[in-house]
Amino acid sequence: MFAAGMDTSASTLEWVMSELVRHPHAMKRLQEEIDSTVGNHRKGNESDVACMKYLQCVVKETLRLYPAVPLALPHASIEPATLGQFYLPKNTTVLLNLWAIGRDPNVWGADALEFKPERFMEELGRHDNIMDLVSGQADFRMLPFSAGRRGCPGAAMAVPTIEIALAQLLHSFDLRVKGDPSMLDMIELSGSAMARRLPLYAFPTLRSGSSLYLTTE
Repeated sequence: MFAAGMDTSASTLEWVMSELVRHPHAMKRLQEEIDSTVGNHRKGNESDVACMKYLQCVVKETLRLYPAVPLALPHASIEPATLGQFYLPKNTTVLLNLWAIGRDPNVWGADALEFKPERFMEELGRHDNIMDLVSGQADFRMLPFSAGRRGCPGAAMAVPTIEIALAQLLHSFDLRVKGDPSMLDMIELSGSAMARRLPLYAFPTLRSGSSLYLTTE
């Protein structure tokens, strides 16, 4: 679980930082939420992350567009089934295209390909939670960790790890790239895990009042 979670969590962090650099309004809104929750006198922790709804939406939107594993591990039908227009005999091997599910315009609308964390904030206004990805309860609109008995056992570790790393990073630093950030190369690398074709080269700048200025006695 730990071995499988290292590259996938790192690539997800790289994708979310890439999208935030391309969408400075989203980065600003996220940093404002982090600042209002944590303040400037300490570093954020896991209990803080639980209160950061927009942060959770940013991570979910990233996993929707860039699932760490674009094709789920093979499944098999334990009995004959009909799915849409397709008949699946017993023991049919099934591969779920998680990348395509998260970008389906029939589910996500005409802006399905856009990075828009606000879509989950809108859902939060209608429901008590915003698509829990780690409980094992399937929400078939997006399945970055698959679901059910064959769901990823590391989901409960991956999501909080990504959230706290992102919160602490943006609490202390602003990020920028050379040139026009809207022209950043966002092409995926082919493989079992979905990484960026070109690594993200971002320049961190220490934010005013950053908790990194603090020292311990």
